[in-house]
Amino acid sequence: MRVLAIDPGYERLGIAIVEKQNKKDVLVHSECFRTSAKLPHPERLRNIGNRLIEVIHEFEPDSLSIETLFFTNNQKTAMRVAEARGVILYTAASHNLKIFEYTPLQIKIAVTSYGKSDKQQMMAMIPKLIKINKEIEFDDEYDAIACGITCLASNFHHQQEKKLLL
Repeated sequence: MRVLAIDPGYERLGIAIVEKQNKKDVLVHSECFRTSAKLPHPERLRNIGNRLIEVIHEFEPDSLSIETLFFTNNQKTAMRVAEARGVILYTAASHNLKIFEYTPLQIKIAVTSYGKSDKQQMMAMIPKLIKINKEIEFDDEYDAIACGITCLASNFHHQQEKKLLL
């Protein structure tokens, strides 16, 4: 299973490609994709879609793992992130990716086993679960990797349960 994992954003979008190899999680690619505040809103959304299409064509994932929207007090930002999320979901669906959505709580539990983990705890745990061979500048990238780890763990356990039932 190869997963395109996304931490949805408008200015910054965390992108990761993770997969299970020999029962071990492997980070194939990660990045923080940024859109310029100087561009009009529709063009920024188009850039997000175009970048995802490039990543899908290059890495050929079969699934999308995306964090559900967490609303903040800033409604304008929340709306823009929701619109970016719509572009992400549309792009994944149009490329026939299976879509998995996870809440921040589910991701925290999958990564740290504690639903109230803070950013520092998450960032400390992620490299213990998956090897990262580069310096990561923005937490959006860590969040995407965490979302991917959650998807691999959830689907791996689901597949194991199916085997036990057979």
